[in-house]
Amino acid sequence: MNGEVHSHLEKSIRPYIDLIDTLRSIGIHKDLALPTIVVIGDQSSGKSSVLEALSGVALPRGTGIVTRCPLELRLKKVPGVKWKAILTYNNNEEKIEFADPSLVEKHVAEAQNELAGRGVGISDELITLEIMSPDVCDLTLIDLPGIARVPVNGQPEDIGKQIKHLIMKFIMKHETINLVVVPCNTDIATTEALKMAQIVDPEGIRTVAILTKPDLIDKGTEKNILAIVHNRVIPLRKGYIIVKCRGQRQIDDKISLEEAAQMERDFFQNHDYFRCLLKEDKATVKSLALKLTQELVDHIKKSLPQLHEQIKKQLWSVRRALKDCEDGPPDDFEGAKEFLIKVLNRFNEQINSLKSGELTEKKLFVQLRAEFKKWNDYLNSTKTSFNSSTSEIHRGRELPGFSNYRMFEKILQDHVAKLKDPAIDLLNYIKDIVIKQFTDVMNECFQNYHVLQNITKDKINNIQFTQLDKAEERIIEQFNMEKRIYTQDPIFLKILSEITNETFSEKELPVFDKQSKYSHMLEAYYEVVVQRMADQLPLMITFYMLQETAQLLSTDIMKLLEKPDVHELLSEDSDVSRRRKDLRARLNRLTAAVEAITNF
Repeated sequence: MNGEVHSHLEKSIRPYIDLIDTLRSIGIHKDLALPTIVVIGDQSSGKSSVLEALSGVALPRGTGIVTRCPLELRLKKVPGVKWKAILTYNNNEEKIEFADPSLVEKHVAEAQNELAGRGVGISDELITLEIMSPDVCDLTLIDLPGIARVPVNGQPEDIGKQIKHLIMKFIMKHETINLVVVPCNTDIATTEALKMAQIVDPEGIRTVAILTKPDLIDKGTEKNILAIVHNRVIPLRKGYIIVKCRGQRQIDDKISLEEAAQMERDFFQNHDYFRCLLKEDKATVKSLALKLTQELVDHIKKSLPQLHEQIKKQLWSVRRALKDCEDGPPDDFEGAKEFLIKVLNRFNEQINSLKSGELTEKKLFVQLRAEFKKWNDYLNSTKTSFNSSTSEIHRGRELPGFSNYRMFEKILQDHVAKLKDPAIDLLNYIKDIVIKQFTDVMNECFQNYHVLQNITKDKINNIQFTQLDKAEERIIEQFNMEKRIYTQDPIFLKILSEITNETFSEKELPVFDKQSKYSHMLEAYYEVVVQRMADQLPLMITFYMLQETAQLLSTDIMKLLEKPDVHELLSEDSDVSRRRKDLRARLNRLTAAVEAITNF
Protein backbone atom coordinates (compact mmCIF):
# COMPACT_ATOMS: atom_id res chain seq x y z
CA MET A 1 0.00 0.00 0.00
CA ASN A 2 1.59 3.23 -1.14
CA GLY A 3 1.18 6.32 1.01
CA GLU A 4 1.79 10.02 0.42
CA VAL A 5 5.31 10.30 -0.95
CA HIS A 6 7.87 13.02 -0.18
CA SER A 7 11.17 12.38 -1.89
CA HIS A 8 12.69 15.84 -1.92
CA LEU A 9 13.52 16.25 1.77
CA GLU A 10 17.05 17.18 2.68
CA LYS A 11 19.41 14.29 3.38
CA SER A 12 20.58 16.03 6.55
CA ILE A 13 17.16 15.55 8.16
CA ARG A 14 17.29 11.78 8.61
CA PRO A 15 20.31 11.68 11.00
CA TYR A 16 18.57 13.95 13.54
CA ILE A 17 15.43 11.84 13.55
CA ASP A 18 17.50 8.64 13.69
CA LEU A 19 19.39 9.98 16.69
CA ILE A 20 16.20 10.57 18.69
CA ASP A 21 14.81 7.20 17.56
CA THR A 22 18.04 5.58 18.77
CA LEU A 23 17.81 7.36 22.13
CA ARG A 24 14.22 6.21 22.52
CA SER A 25 15.19 2.63 21.60
CA ILE A 26 17.92 2.80 24.23
CA GLY A 27 15.24 3.84 26.71
CA ILE A 28 16.36 7.40 27.49
CA HIS A 29 12.72 8.54 27.46
CA LYS A 30 12.47 6.77 30.86
CA ASP A 31 14.99 9.24 32.27
CA LEU A 32 14.47 12.37 30.18
CA ALA A 33 11.85 13.82 27.88
CA LEU A 34 12.90 13.56 24.23
CA PRO A 35 11.94 15.92 21.40
CA THR A 36 8.92 14.33 19.78
CA ILE A 37 5.59 14.95 18.05
CA VAL A 38 2.51 13.65 19.84
CA VAL A 39 -0.81 13.27 18.03
CA ILE A 40 -3.97 13.92 20.02
CA GLY A 41 -7.62 14.30 19.07
CA ASP A 42 -11.16 13.48 20.05
CA GLN A 43 -12.56 10.13 18.99
CA SER A 44 -13.63 10.21 15.31
CA SER A 45 -11.61 13.37 14.69
CA GLY A 46 -9.89 11.79 11.68
CA LYS A 47 -6.66 11.10 13.55
CA SER A 48 -6.27 7.55 12.20
CA SER A 49 -6.87 8.72 8.63
CA VAL A 50 -4.12 11.33 8.94
CA LEU A 51 -1.67 8.77 10.29
CA GLU A 52 -2.59 6.32 7.54
CA ALA A 53 -1.95 8.97 4.90
CA LEU A 54 1.43 9.80 6.42
CA SER A 55 2.55 6.20 6.95
CA GLY A 56 0.99 4.54 3.93
CA VAL A 57 -0.46 1.69 5.99
CA ALA A 58 -3.86 0.85 7.49
CA LEU A 59 -3.94 1.18 11.27
CA PRO A 60 -6.59 -0.36 13.57
CA ARG A 61 -10.01 1.18 12.95
CA GLY A 62 -13.41 0.86 14.51
CA THR A 63 -15.80 2.52 16.92
CA GLY A 64 -14.87 3.59 20.45
CA ILE A 65 -11.25 3.42 21.59
CA VAL A 66 -9.11 1.96 18.84
CA THR A 67 -5.67 3.27 19.87
CA ARG A 68 -5.31 1.81 23.37
CA CYS A 69 -1.55 2.24 23.82
CA PRO A 70 0.82 5.02 22.75
CA LEU A 71 1.91 4.04 19.24
CA GLU A 72 5.23 5.40 18.04
CA LEU A 73 5.37 5.59 14.27
CA ARG A 74 8.90 5.73 12.88
CA LEU A 75 8.72 6.45 9.19
CA LYS A 76 11.99 6.02 7.30
CA LYS A 77 12.31 6.87 3.64
CA VAL A 78 14.71 4.28 2.22
CA PRO A 79 15.04 4.53 -1.59
CA GLY A 80 15.38 1.36 -3.60
CA VAL A 81 14.17 -1.12 -0.95
CA LYS A 82 10.99 -3.11 -0.56
CA TRP A 83 8.48 -2.20 2.12
CA LYS A 84 9.45 -3.54 5.56
CA ALA A 85 8.14 -3.03 9.10
CA ILE A 86 9.38 -3.86 12.60
CA LEU A 87 6.97 -3.85 15.54
CA THR A 88 8.45 -3.79 19.07
CA TYR A 89 6.82 -3.58 22.49
CA ASN A 90 7.20 -4.82 26.07
CA ASN A 91 10.24 -2.56 26.51
CA ASN A 92 11.72 -3.82 23.24
CA GLU A 93 11.58 -7.46 24.38
CA GLU A 94 8.93 -8.38 21.78
CA LYS A 95 10.02 -7.84 18.17
CA ILE A 96 8.09 -8.73 15.01
CA GLU A 97 9.46 -8.18 11.49
CA PHE A 98 7.16 -8.44 8.48
CA ALA A 99 7.03 -7.32 4.83
CA ASP A 100 3.27 -7.22 4.20
CA PRO A 101 1.63 -3.82 4.89
CA SER A 102 -1.75 -5.46 5.31
CA LEU A 103 -0.50 -7.15 8.51
CA VAL A 104 0.11 -3.87 10.33
CA GLU A 105 -3.41 -3.60 11.71
CA LYS A 106 -3.36 -7.20 12.95
CA HIS A 107 0.04 -6.96 14.70
CA VAL A 108 -0.74 -3.60 16.33
CA ALA A 109 -4.06 -4.93 17.62
CA GLU A 110 -2.37 -8.05 19.05
CA ALA A 111 0.29 -5.94 20.78
CA GLN A 112 -2.41 -3.72 22.28
CA ASN A 113 -4.29 -6.76 23.52
CA GLU A 114 -1.17 -8.08 25.19
CA LEU A 115 -0.31 -4.76 26.85
CA ALA A 116 -3.76 -3.40 27.67
CA GLY A 117 -5.76 -6.62 27.80
CA ARG A 118 -8.47 -7.69 25.43
CA GLY A 119 -11.39 -5.33 25.44
CA VAL A 120 -11.44 -1.60 26.05
CA GLY A 121 -8.69 -0.96 28.59
CA ILE A 122 -5.73 1.33 27.92
CA SER A 123 -2.05 1.18 28.83
CA ASP A 124 0.81 3.68 28.85
CA GLU A 125 3.25 1.05 27.54
CA LEU A 126 4.75 2.15 24.21
CA ILE A 127 4.37 0.21 20.97
CA THR A 128 6.88 1.12 18.26
CA LEU A 129 6.10 0.58 14.58
CA GLU A 130 9.09 1.25 12.34
CA ILE A 131 8.27 1.42 8.64
CA MET A 132 11.01 1.48 6.00
CA SER A 133 9.92 2.24 2.47
CA PRO A 134 10.82 4.42 -0.50
CA ASP A 135 7.27 5.81 -0.33
CA VAL A 136 7.13 7.39 3.15
CA CYS A 137 8.41 10.62 4.66
CA ASP A 138 11.20 10.86 7.23
CA LEU A 139 9.21 11.40 10.40
CA THR A 140 8.62 10.02 13.89
CA LEU A 141 5.50 10.75 15.90
CA ILE A 142 3.49 9.18 18.71
CA ASP A 143 -0.23 8.50 18.38
CA LEU A 144 -2.26 8.57 21.62
CA PRO A 145 -5.75 7.21 22.36
CA GLY A 146 -8.63 9.40 21.19
CA ILE A 147 -10.38 11.40 23.91
CA ALA A 148 -13.54 9.62 25.02
CA ARG A 149 -16.42 11.61 26.49
CA VAL A 150 -18.96 8.94 27.47
CA PRO A 151 -18.04 5.33 28.38
CA VAL A 152 -19.62 2.75 26.09
CA ASN A 153 -19.46 -1.00 25.45
CA GLY A 154 -18.26 -1.97 28.91
CA GLN A 155 -15.65 0.76 29.21
CA PRO A 156 -14.67 1.83 32.77
CA GLU A 157 -16.70 4.74 34.11
CA ASP A 158 -13.52 6.82 34.39
CA ILE A 159 -12.19 5.95 30.91
CA GLY A 160 -12.25 9.61 29.89
CA LYS A 161 -10.19 10.56 32.93
CA GLN A 162 -7.73 7.71 32.28
CA ILE A 163 -7.16 8.81 28.68
CA LYS A 164 -6.74 12.47 29.62
CA HIS A 165 -4.22 11.51 32.29
CA LEU A 166 -2.24 9.49 29.73
CA ILE A 167 -2.35 12.34 27.20
CA MET A 168 -1.25 14.88 29.81
CA LYS A 169 1.81 12.77 30.66
CA PHE A 170 3.03 13.35 27.10
CA ILE A 171 1.85 16.82 26.14
CA MET A 172 2.87 18.61 29.35
CA LYS A 173 6.56 18.02 28.58
CA HIS A 174 8.21 21.08 27.05
CA GLU A 175 10.14 18.83 24.66
CA THR A 176 6.90 17.71 22.99
CA ILE A 177 5.32 19.22 19.89
CA ASN A 178 1.57 18.75 20.26
CA LEU A 179 -0.17 17.83 17.02
CA VAL A 180 -3.91 18.40 17.54
CA VAL A 181 -6.40 16.90 15.10
CA VAL A 182 -9.66 18.88 14.83
CA PRO A 183 -12.57 18.17 12.43
CA CYS A 184 -13.64 21.20 10.37
CA ASN A 185 -17.30 20.48 11.05
CA THR A 186 -17.02 21.09 14.80
CA ASP A 187 -16.58 24.23 16.86
CA ILE A 188 -12.81 24.47 17.26
CA ALA A 189 -13.14 26.45 20.51
CA THR A 190 -14.91 23.55 22.22
CA THR A 191 -12.63 20.79 20.95
CA GLU A 192 -11.35 18.85 23.97
CA ALA A 193 -7.95 18.05 22.42
CA LEU A 194 -7.19 21.70 21.63
CA LYS A 195 -8.37 22.77 25.10
CA MET A 196 -5.94 20.28 26.67
CA ALA A 197 -3.11 21.57 24.47
CA GLN A 198 -3.92 25.13 25.54
CA ILE A 199 -3.69 24.16 29.21
CA VAL A 200 -0.07 23.01 28.87
CA ASP A 201 0.85 25.45 26.08
CA PRO A 202 -1.30 28.57 26.62
CA GLU A 203 0.72 30.68 24.17
CA GLY A 204 0.56 28.04 21.43
CA ILE A 205 4.36 27.93 21.10
CA ARG A 206 4.62 24.17 20.54
CA THR A 207 1.20 23.29 19.15
CA VAL A 208 0.30 22.46 15.53
CA ALA A 209 -3.32 21.90 14.53
CA ILE A 210 -4.62 19.74 11.69
CA LEU A 211 -8.09 20.46 10.34
CA THR A 212 -9.76 17.35 8.90
CA LYS A 213 -12.97 16.55 7.02
CA PRO A 214 -13.22 19.84 5.07
CA ASP A 215 -15.75 18.21 2.74
CA LEU A 216 -18.28 17.92 5.59
CA ILE A 217 -18.56 21.60 6.49
CA ASP A 218 -21.80 23.47 6.05
CA LYS A 219 -21.99 25.86 3.14
CA GLY A 220 -21.38 29.42 4.23
CA THR A 221 -18.84 28.46 6.89
CA GLU A 222 -15.84 28.31 4.51
CA LYS A 223 -14.61 31.76 5.49
CA ASN A 224 -14.67 30.75 9.12
CA ILE A 225 -12.40 27.81 8.30
CA LEU A 226 -10.05 30.08 6.35
CA ALA A 227 -9.86 32.44 9.34
CA ILE A 228 -8.84 29.48 11.53
CA VAL A 229 -6.19 28.26 9.08
CA HIS A 230 -4.84 31.80 8.78
CA ASN A 231 -4.36 31.87 12.55
CA ARG A 232 -6.95 34.58 13.23
CA VAL A 233 -9.23 32.65 15.60
CA ILE A 234 -7.02 30.71 18.04
CA PRO A 235 -3.44 31.73 17.25
CA LEU A 236 -0.83 28.98 17.25
CA ARG A 237 2.83 29.77 16.73
CA LYS A 238 3.29 26.70 14.52
CA GLY A 239 0.01 27.29 12.69
CA TYR A 240 -2.61 25.12 11.00
CA ILE A 241 -2.72 22.64 8.12
CA ILE A 242 -5.94 21.45 6.50
CA VAL A 243 -6.13 17.93 5.00
CA LYS A 244 -8.69 15.68 3.37
CA CYS A 245 -8.02 11.99 3.91
CA ARG A 246 -9.91 8.89 2.89
CA GLY A 247 -13.36 8.57 4.38
CA GLN A 248 -15.03 5.29 5.31
CA ARG A 249 -16.80 5.08 1.93
CA GLN A 250 -13.48 5.43 0.06
CA ILE A 251 -12.01 2.72 2.25
CA ASP A 252 -14.97 0.48 1.56
CA ASP A 253 -14.52 1.21 -2.15
CA LYS A 254 -10.83 0.20 -1.73
CA ILE A 255 -9.53 3.57 -2.86
CA SER A 256 -5.77 3.38 -2.37
CA LEU A 257 -3.86 5.98 -0.37
CA GLU A 258 -2.08 7.04 -3.56
CA GLU A 259 -5.40 7.66 -5.30
CA ALA A 260 -6.72 9.38 -2.17
CA ALA A 261 -3.73 11.75 -2.22
CA GLN A 262 -4.52 12.79 -5.79
CA MET A 263 -8.19 13.18 -4.93
CA GLU A 264 -7.19 15.36 -1.98
CA ARG A 265 -5.16 17.67 -4.19
CA ASP A 266 -7.98 17.86 -6.74
CA PHE A 267 -10.40 18.73 -3.93
CA PHE A 268 -8.40 21.74 -2.79
CA GLN A 269 -7.47 22.76 -6.33
CA ASN A 270 -11.12 22.92 -7.34
CA HIS A 271 -12.41 24.45 -4.11
CA ASP A 272 -13.62 28.04 -4.44
CA TYR A 273 -12.33 29.05 -1.01
CA PHE A 274 -9.56 26.60 -0.16
CA ARG A 275 -7.48 26.57 -3.38
CA CYS A 276 -5.42 29.48 -2.02
CA LEU A 277 -4.22 27.25 0.79
CA LEU A 278 -2.38 25.03 -1.69
CA LYS A 279 -0.12 27.92 -2.73
CA GLU A 280 0.46 28.78 0.94
CA ASP A 281 1.47 25.17 1.74
CA LYS A 282 -1.32 25.03 4.31
CA ALA A 283 -3.24 22.17 2.69
CA THR A 284 -2.77 18.46 1.85
CA VAL A 285 -1.04 15.64 3.71
CA LYS A 286 2.10 16.29 1.66
CA SER A 287 2.40 19.82 3.06
CA LEU A 288 1.66 18.42 6.53
CA ALA A 289 4.48 15.86 6.24
CA LEU A 290 6.96 18.51 5.09
CA LYS A 291 5.95 20.86 7.89
CA LEU A 292 6.06 18.20 10.62
CA THR A 293 9.43 16.89 9.49
CA GLN A 294 10.97 20.36 9.46
CA GLU A 295 9.38 21.26 12.80
CA LEU A 296 10.66 18.07 14.39
CA VAL A 297 14.21 18.48 13.08
CA ASP A 298 14.35 22.14 14.12
CA HIS A 299 13.07 21.12 17.54
CA ILE A 300 15.71 18.39 17.84
CA LYS A 301 18.52 20.76 16.82
CA LYS A 302 17.40 23.29 19.40
CA SER A 303 17.01 20.70 22.16
CA LEU A 304 20.15 18.64 21.54
CA PRO A 305 22.76 20.66 23.53
CA GLN A 306 20.57 20.81 26.62
CA LEU A 307 19.63 17.14 26.24
CA HIS A 308 23.32 16.20 26.07
CA GLU A 309 24.04 18.12 29.29
CA GLN A 310 21.07 16.56 31.08
CA ILE A 311 22.18 13.06 30.10
CA LYS A 312 25.74 13.72 31.34
CA LYS A 313 24.43 15.08 34.66
CA GLN A 314 22.20 12.07 35.17
CA LEU A 315 25.06 9.75 34.25
CA TRP A 316 27.25 11.33 36.93
CA SER A 317 24.42 11.06 39.45
CA VAL A 318 23.77 7.39 38.64
CA ARG A 319 27.46 6.52 38.93
CA ARG A 320 27.56 8.13 42.37
CA ALA A 321 24.39 6.29 43.44
CA LEU A 322 25.83 2.99 42.22
CA LYS A 323 28.99 3.65 44.21
CA ASP A 324 26.88 4.11 47.33
CA CYS A 325 24.90 0.99 46.41
CA GLU A 326 27.83 -1.44 46.39
CA ASP A 327 28.05 -4.41 44.05
CA GLY A 328 26.11 -7.49 45.06
CA PRO A 329 27.67 -10.84 45.95
CA PRO A 330 28.78 -13.26 43.18
CA ASP A 331 26.65 -16.32 42.50
CA ASP A 332 29.38 -18.95 42.97
CA PHE A 333 30.25 -20.18 46.48
CA GLU A 334 33.94 -19.24 46.46
CA GLY A 335 33.25 -15.80 45.05
CA ALA A 336 30.47 -15.27 47.57
CA LYS A 337 32.75 -16.33 50.44
CA GLU A 338 35.48 -13.93 49.33
CA PHE A 339 32.85 -11.22 49.12
CA LEU A 340 31.65 -12.09 52.64
CA ILE A 341 35.22 -11.87 53.97
CA LYS A 342 35.53 -8.43 52.41
CA VAL A 343 32.23 -7.28 53.92
CA LEU A 344 33.06 -8.64 57.39
CA ASN A 345 36.59 -7.20 57.33
CA ARG A 346 35.19 -3.81 56.47
CA PHE A 347 32.82 -4.06 59.43
CA ASN A 348 35.66 -5.05 61.77
CA GLU A 349 37.85 -2.22 60.51
CA GLN A 350 35.06 0.25 61.25
CA ILE A 351 34.43 -1.23 64.71
CA ASN A 352 38.12 -1.10 65.61
CA SER A 353 38.40 2.45 64.30
CA LEU A 354 35.38 3.35 66.40
CA LYS A 355 36.94 1.73 69.48
CA SER A 356 40.24 3.57 69.03
CA GLY A 357 38.59 6.92 68.33
CA GLU A 358 39.88 7.08 64.73
CA LEU A 359 36.36 7.09 63.28
CA THR A 360 35.94 10.71 64.34
CA GLU A 361 32.90 11.36 62.13
CA LYS A 362 30.88 9.06 64.37
CA LYS A 363 31.65 11.37 67.34
CA LEU A 364 31.56 8.48 69.82
CA PHE A 365 34.22 9.92 72.10
CA VAL A 366 32.57 13.32 71.97
CA GLN A 367 29.46 11.73 73.45
CA LEU A 368 31.46 9.69 75.98
CA ARG A 369 33.41 12.72 77.16
CA ALA A 370 30.16 14.63 77.57
CA GLU A 371 28.68 11.88 79.78
CA PHE A 372 31.89 11.53 81.80
CA LYS A 373 31.98 15.28 82.33
CA LYS A 374 28.42 15.14 83.66
CA TRP A 375 29.60 12.38 86.01
CA ASN A 376 32.54 14.47 87.17
CA ASP A 377 30.28 17.50 87.67
CA TYR A 378 27.88 15.38 89.69
CA LEU A 379 30.69 14.10 91.90
CA ASN A 380 31.86 17.64 92.57
CA SER A 381 28.31 18.66 93.43
CA THR A 382 28.27 16.05 96.23
CA LYS A 383 31.21 17.71 98.03
CA THR A 384 29.00 19.21 100.70
CA SER A 385 30.33 20.64 103.95
CA PHE A 386 30.99 17.98 106.55
CA ASN A 387 30.63 20.41 109.50
CA SER A 388 27.18 19.11 110.36
CA SER A 389 28.38 15.53 110.07
CA THR A 390 31.03 16.00 112.78
CA SER A 391 28.30 16.65 115.33
CA GLU A 392 27.39 12.99 114.91
CA ILE A 393 30.82 11.97 116.22
CA HIS A 394 30.68 11.53 119.99
CA ARG A 395 33.35 10.00 122.18
CA GLY A 396 32.52 6.46 123.00
CA ARG A 397 34.51 4.30 125.39
CA GLU A 398 37.76 5.92 124.31
CA LEU A 399 39.91 7.71 126.87
CA PRO A 400 40.35 11.48 126.36
CA GLY A 401 42.57 12.32 123.39
CA PHE A 402 41.29 9.46 121.18
CA SER A 403 38.70 9.77 118.38
CA ASN A 404 35.74 7.59 117.48
CA TYR A 405 37.17 6.31 114.16
CA ARG A 406 34.28 3.95 113.49
CA MET A 407 31.88 6.90 113.38
CA PHE A 408 34.29 8.72 111.04
CA GLU A 409 34.22 5.69 108.73
CA LYS A 410 30.46 5.38 108.79
CA ILE A 411 29.92 9.01 107.73
CA LEU A 412 32.20 8.51 104.73
CA GLN A 413 30.75 5.11 103.86
CA ASP A 414 27.19 6.46 103.86
CA HIS A 415 28.20 9.43 101.73
CA VAL A 416 30.05 7.28 99.16
CA ALA A 417 27.23 4.69 99.02
CA LYS A 418 24.92 7.37 97.61
CA LEU A 419 27.10 7.44 94.47
CA LYS A 420 26.37 3.83 93.51
CA ASP A 421 23.00 4.34 91.77
CA PRO A 422 24.21 7.30 89.67
CA ALA A 423 27.26 5.19 88.74
CA ILE A 424 24.97 2.37 87.49
CA ASP A 425 22.95 4.97 85.57
CA LEU A 426 26.15 6.17 83.92
CA LEU A 427 26.95 2.60 82.91
CA ASN A 428 23.55 2.23 81.23
CA TYR A 429 23.87 5.58 79.41
CA ILE A 430 27.22 4.49 77.98
CA LYS A 431 25.82 1.09 77.03
CA ASP A 432 23.04 2.73 75.00
CA ILE A 433 25.50 5.08 73.27
CA VAL A 434 27.86 2.26 72.33
CA ILE A 435 25.04 -0.02 71.12
CA LYS A 436 23.72 2.79 68.89
CA GLN A 437 27.19 3.49 67.48
CA PHE A 438 27.87 -0.20 66.78
CA THR A 439 24.41 -0.52 65.22
CA ASP A 440 25.08 2.49 62.97
CA VAL A 441 28.29 0.85 61.74
CA MET A 442 26.37 -2.40 61.20
CA ASN A 443 23.66 -0.64 59.16
CA GLU A 444 26.28 1.14 57.08
CA CYS A 445 28.38 -1.95 56.36
CA PHE A 446 25.51 -4.43 55.99
CA GLN A 447 22.87 -2.04 54.66
CA ASN A 448 21.92 -4.40 51.83
CA TYR A 449 22.04 -7.66 53.79
CA HIS A 450 19.16 -8.06 56.22
CA VAL A 451 20.28 -11.52 57.44
CA LEU A 452 23.72 -10.18 58.39
CA GLN A 453 22.05 -7.21 60.03
CA ASN A 454 19.79 -9.38 62.18
CA ILE A 455 22.63 -11.73 63.22
CA THR A 456 24.98 -8.84 64.03
CA LYS A 457 22.30 -6.94 65.92
CA ASP A 458 21.75 -9.98 68.14
CA LYS A 459 25.49 -10.34 68.67
CA ILE A 460 25.87 -6.68 69.64
CA ASN A 461 23.00 -6.86 72.12
CA ASN A 462 24.06 -10.21 73.61
CA ILE A 463 27.69 -9.16 74.05
CA GLN A 464 26.73 -5.78 75.46
CA PHE A 465 24.35 -7.22 78.03
CA THR A 466 26.96 -9.79 79.09
CA GLN A 467 29.49 -6.97 79.39
CA LEU A 468 26.92 -4.89 81.25
CA ASP A 469 26.63 -7.59 83.91
CA LYS A 470 30.42 -7.78 84.19
CA ALA A 471 30.84 -4.01 84.41
CA GLU A 472 28.03 -3.69 86.94
CA GLU A 473 29.64 -6.41 89.04
CA ARG A 474 32.99 -4.56 88.94
CA ILE A 475 31.33 -1.26 89.86
CA ILE A 476 29.62 -2.91 92.85
CA GLU A 477 32.98 -4.41 93.82
CA GLN A 478 34.48 -0.93 93.57
CA PHE A 479 31.88 0.47 95.96
CA ASN A 480 32.35 -2.46 98.30
CA MET A 481 36.07 -1.67 98.33
CA GLU A 482 35.30 1.96 98.98
CA LYS A 483 33.75 0.88 102.28
CA ARG A 484 37.30 0.41 103.40
CA ILE A 485 38.52 3.90 104.05
CA TYR A 486 41.97 3.96 102.56
CA THR A 487 44.39 6.13 100.65
CA GLN A 488 48.16 6.69 100.76
CA ASP A 489 49.17 8.99 103.59
CA PRO A 490 51.04 11.49 101.35
CA ILE A 491 47.93 11.81 99.14
CA PHE A 492 45.67 12.43 102.13
CA LEU A 493 48.06 14.92 103.73
CA LYS A 494 48.54 16.81 100.47
CA ILE A 495 44.79 17.33 100.03
CA LEU A 496 44.37 18.11 103.72
CA SER A 497 47.04 20.77 103.45
CA GLU A 498 45.26 22.30 100.44
CA ILE A 499 41.95 22.42 102.33
CA THR A 500 43.34 23.94 105.56
CA ASN A 501 46.17 26.01 104.06
CA GLU A 502 48.49 24.35 106.61
CA THR A 503 51.44 22.05 106.14
CA PHE A 504 51.40 18.70 107.89
CA SER A 505 53.75 15.83 108.31
CA GLU A 506 53.04 12.33 109.53
CA LYS A 507 54.64 13.14 112.96
CA GLU A 508 52.05 15.88 113.61
CA LEU A 509 49.02 13.67 113.09
CA PRO A 510 48.34 12.84 116.77
CA VAL A 511 48.27 16.55 117.54
CA PHE A 512 45.78 17.08 114.68
CA ASP A 513 43.42 14.34 115.92
CA LYS A 514 40.79 16.66 117.36
CA GLN A 515 37.01 16.57 116.74
CA SER A 516 37.06 20.19 115.65
CA LYS A 517 39.26 19.21 112.71
CA TYR A 518 37.11 16.25 111.59
CA SER A 519 35.22 18.19 108.91
CA HIS A 520 38.50 18.98 107.16
CA MET A 521 39.60 15.37 107.43
CA LEU A 522 36.26 14.16 106.00
CA GLU A 523 36.50 16.67 103.12
CA ALA A 524 40.08 15.64 102.39
CA TYR A 525 39.28 11.97 102.20
CA TYR A 526 36.10 12.52 100.18
CA GLU A 527 38.16 14.51 97.68
CA VAL A 528 40.32 11.41 97.26
CA VAL A 529 37.16 9.36 96.61
CA VAL A 530 35.89 11.89 94.06
CA GLN A 531 39.16 11.89 92.15
CA ARG A 532 39.27 8.13 92.24
CA MET A 533 35.69 7.71 91.05
CA ALA A 534 35.98 10.46 88.40
CA ASP A 535 38.64 8.42 86.58
CA GLN A 536 38.01 4.85 87.70
CA LEU A 537 34.37 4.60 86.58
CA PRO A 538 34.97 5.93 83.01
CA LEU A 539 38.00 3.66 82.64
CA MET A 540 36.09 0.66 83.89
CA ILE A 541 33.00 1.34 81.76
CA THR A 542 34.87 2.03 78.52
CA PHE A 543 37.02 -1.05 79.09
CA TYR A 544 34.07 -3.41 79.42
CA MET A 545 31.46 -1.68 77.26
CA LEU A 546 33.67 -0.47 74.41
CA GLN A 547 37.12 -2.03 74.34
CA GLU A 548 36.19 -5.61 75.28
CA THR A 549 32.87 -5.47 73.42
CA ALA A 550 34.57 -4.40 70.18
CA GLN A 551 37.15 -7.15 70.54
CA LEU A 552 34.56 -9.83 71.30
CA LEU A 553 32.32 -8.65 68.47
CA SER A 554 35.18 -8.63 65.94
CA THR A 555 36.14 -12.16 66.90
CA ASP A 556 32.58 -13.44 66.95
CA ILE A 557 31.61 -11.88 63.61
CA MET A 558 34.43 -13.66 61.77
CA LYS A 559 33.04 -17.01 62.95
CA LEU A 560 30.28 -16.48 60.41
CA LEU A 561 32.80 -17.60 57.79
CA GLU A 562 32.53 -21.11 59.24
CA LYS A 563 28.85 -21.26 58.27
CA PRO A 564 28.05 -23.17 55.07
CA ASP A 565 25.09 -20.95 54.12
CA VAL A 566 27.15 -18.06 52.71
CA HIS A 567 24.52 -17.07 50.16
CA GLU A 568 21.84 -16.92 52.83
CA LEU A 569 24.03 -14.58 54.90
CA LEU A 570 24.41 -12.35 51.85
CA SER A 571 20.77 -12.45 50.79
CA GLU A 572 19.54 -8.96 49.98
CA ASP A 573 16.31 -7.09 50.45
CA SER A 574 14.34 -7.12 47.21
CA ASP A 575 14.21 -3.31 47.21
CA VAL A 576 18.01 -3.05 47.33
CA SER A 577 18.47 -5.62 44.61
CA ARG A 578 15.83 -3.92 42.47
CA ARG A 579 17.39 -0.50 43.02
CA ARG A 580 20.83 -1.77 41.96
CA LYS A 581 19.31 -3.42 38.89
CA ASP A 582 17.50 -0.21 37.97
CA LEU A 583 20.65 1.88 38.48
CA ARG A 584 22.71 -0.47 36.31
CA ALA A 585 20.06 -0.35 33.58
CA ARG A 586 20.05 3.46 33.76
CA LEU A 587 23.85 3.52 33.66
CA ASN A 588 23.89 1.36 30.53
CA ARG A 589 21.33 3.43 28.64
CA LEU A 590 22.78 6.78 29.73
CA THR A 591 26.28 5.64 28.71
CA ALA A 592 24.94 4.46 25.34
CA ALA A 593 23.08 7.77 24.93
CA VAL A 594 26.20 9.86 25.61
CA GLU A 595 28.11 7.76 23.11
CA ALA A 596 25.35 8.13 20.49
CA ILE A 597 25.26 11.93 20.86
CA THR A 598 29.05 12.23 20.98
CA ASN A 599 29.39 10.23 17.76
CA PHE A 600 26.59 12.18 16.07
